[in-house]
Amino acid sequence: MELIEMARVQAAAELLAPVIRRTPMVASRVLSEHVGSEVWLKCENLQRTGSFKPRGAYNRIANLHQDVRARGVVAASAGNHAQGVAWAATSLGIASTVFMPIGASLPKLVATKAYGAQVRQVGETIDDSLDAALDFADRTGATLIHPFDHPDIVAGQATVGREILDQLPEVGTVIVPTGGGGLLAGVAVALHHLAPHVRVIGVQAAEAAAWPDSLAAGRPVRVGRMSTMADGIAVGLPGAVPFANVAEYVSTMLTVDEEALSTGLLLCLERAKLIVEPAGAAAVAALMSFARDELDLRGSVCAILSGGNIDPLLLTRLIGHGLSAAGRYLAVRVTISDRPGGLSALLAVVGKTGASVVDVAHSRTGTWLAVDEVEVSLTLETRGPTHRDDVLTALANAGYAVRTAD
Repeated sequence: MELIEMARVQAAAELLAPVIRRTPMVASRVLSEHVGSEVWLKCENLQRTGSFKPRGAYNRIANLHQDVRARGVVAASAGNHAQGVAWAATSLGIASTVFMPIGASLPKLVATKAYGAQVRQVGETIDDSLDAALDFADRTGATLIHPFDHPDIVAGQATVGREILDQLPEVGTVIVPTGGGGLLAGVAVALHHLAPHVRVIGVQAAEAAAWPDSLAAGRPVRVGRMSTMADGIAVGLPGAVPFANVAEYVSTMLTVDEEALSTGLLLCLERAKLIVEPAGAAAVAALMSFARDELDLRGSVCAILSGGNIDPLLLTRLIGHGLSAAGRYLAVRVTISDRPGGLSALLAVVGKTGASVVDVAHSRTGTWLAVDEVEVSLTLETRGPTHRDDVLTALANAGYAVRTAD
């Protein structure tokens, strides 16, 4: 498979300049202090449609011949790619059809329609939607716009790398969330040609990590199982075009667990005032999960926030998950006497620690409970891991047998 030439990236940059936002770079003091290097965030979550995807989609669709455009384009996606294709096609005056799974989130469904696509919901998975999109393309002559496996897609995403270098000339390390590989390949191609000294690191969700085995095998290998909150990078098989370029230009691929993803999302929200989706926080999660020596950071560091399209209901759950992972929530189960004053005595101990009670639940049905006992489940808000340990110590010193539930 061909390696992407810089001339192709330059052509994409010129094509995209009038229509794509030059997204900001935001300094992160908390991450800089954590890793001991200056860290900047490339905010592709603030791009049109809320992710980097319109770069590749617009470049791909704009390069179609006029007679091909007349037959329209089709895509399969549950999120960012759907919106990117819909916006790009409408901007170019081309009809678009997007197949989405029946369970696709309502905000993404509504947004894709609002950008001008005809949306059809088919099947339970993205694979079902892709089959339907391929059948539609065969029947109508519409062009399938793949989310990552095409040279024009990679060249469009490469413009992120060019912008980073323009905005942060002293950059020495760029960390990239990675699913199918289009963004990682594009950034790596651009930096290889323009600044070959820059280290490029890919980051995958550990529960959807096809790249480590693929790179070890020297070819794309399908991951056996995926189960991650980071649906934006949950891709079972890397693309052939991205693989060729990643294998050539990227030396390091990391994985991060679910706790790191939610903690990274929370940090972006709380400290940088930026809303990102779990996949978009993968680069931040890597900076928080690995030591500086493990990352082999060089110069100023840029972490790409690849997207910010998140269902508000999911965001609410992930904030709670992130707070728990960061030691800010503590869930405990405590057995107390089922007599007047038993609960108030327990809460008095908690109150003296300065923890805030978020939720209280009683259970009298456990087989391990005596007839005069009740189990109390408490969810507490703490000020961090040290305060969390202080609360547990105070409860133990007061004579309570405590089981942590998180």
